[in-house]
Amino acid sequence: MPDLRALTTGKRIEMLRRERGMSRPVLAGLVGRSADWLKKVETGQRQITKLPMLLAVAEALAITDLSILTGDDRPVAPSLWDGEIHHVVPAIRDAIRRAGFAGLVPSGQPLLTPQDLQGRVDRLWKVWHSAPRQRTVVGAKLPTLIHQAHGSIHGHDGAHRRQAQAAAGDLYRLVQRLLAHISEPQLHAVAVERGRAMSESADTRLSVTLAAWSSAVSLSASGYYDEAAHLADTGVETLGPTLAKPTVEALGILGSLQLEAAAAHGFAGRAGDAFRYLDQAAATARRLPGGASHLQSGFDATSVAIIGVIVSNGLRRTGEAIMHAGRLDPSNIPSVVRRSRFLLEISQTHALRNDPASAARYLSAATDVSDEAVALIPWARQLADQLADDVPADLRRSARQLVDRLKAVR
Repeated sequence: MPDLRALTTGKRIEMLRRERGMSRPVLAGLVGRSADWLKKVETGQRQITKLPMLLAVAEALAITDLSILTGDDRPVAPSLWDGEIHHVVPAIRDAIRRAGFAGLVPSGQPLLTPQDLQGRVDRLWKVWHSAPRQRTVVGAKLPTLIHQAHGSIHGHDGAHRRQAQAAAGDLYRLVQRLLAHISEPQLHAVAVERGRAMSESADTRLSVTLAAWSSAVSLSASGYYDEAAHLADTGVETLGPTLAKPTVEALGILGSLQLEAAAAHGFAGRAGDAFRYLDQAAATARRLPGGASHLQSGFDATSVAIIGVIVSNGLRRTGEAIMHAGRLDPSNIPSVVRRSRFLLEISQTHALRNDPASAARYLSAATDVSDEAVALIPWARQLADQLADDVPADLRRSARQLVDRLKAVR
């Protein structure tokens, strides 16, 4: 880290943004503001005077010490202002810390065969995509299954152990997805790394490329877009030999990697690359049998339109976002999580187009699909707060009620 002591907060933000390879519109979008607003902050024409906005910038830049932005003499952890964490996290944290040692597998837990373990993991992935409160329902089951997964690995040898490790890799990818936005970054990082390590030990192309996909998701969420795009490309190359006679699983992983590359390039401001990968993902989706989707990522034909909206929003091409959104009826999205996210992204699109009434309507629709999926995304809560102030007077009561509804979700 270069010497930042002589710099203003705005200049610090600019330096850190550039260090992470973020464009100004991307960082501004992550905190719900315009690129012009961020330019004024970085050039000293505008000051960040509210703590929630400073916390939002720190989160978007993956900063774990606010003094890096403010210049204070003492370290200041953003977590000091965190609200009560989601109630499923402590038990999951404890299971992750304890699991992995044969002597710490709780007595009385049945030894699962690799097939039984895989079946239980697959069922939880289905619940994740179908339950309106996916973190609450799935999170209650994860601690026991984490212990059982490690017990299955310890209880088998050879090919059976590798099968158990492949199932455990799938399990930790579910843990990774669940912990996003609701736990400390370190715990989330452990889940990502465990999933990768398990998949590497399983030593199959499908398992390893799934780990590449989930690791790329994590890198992109942390602002490391070039690394995420490169890893997605590496995953596609590794997957290559399985595509001569592709299964739904292989096509689903391929499409997921292509979409992650599209998102990473889009967040980095590279529109041409982003839409090139979107086109590749659309071609992959057309190869899927009718009605088929990939279990973990949920990849299918609807995914392309969803990522199209996300990428277009990131690039501030709201007209293209509306175009992508118009290609998809939300009711045709089989995953509750992705359906809610699709409506949330359309809400963001209308907010960027200075249409707060439409934005509030879509945000309410996203919340009706899954209040937990919306409420546990920090920028979605910020969007709700912003809309409560910006909507016409006759809509402010319902907009404020929506804010309260989201705040009540824990």
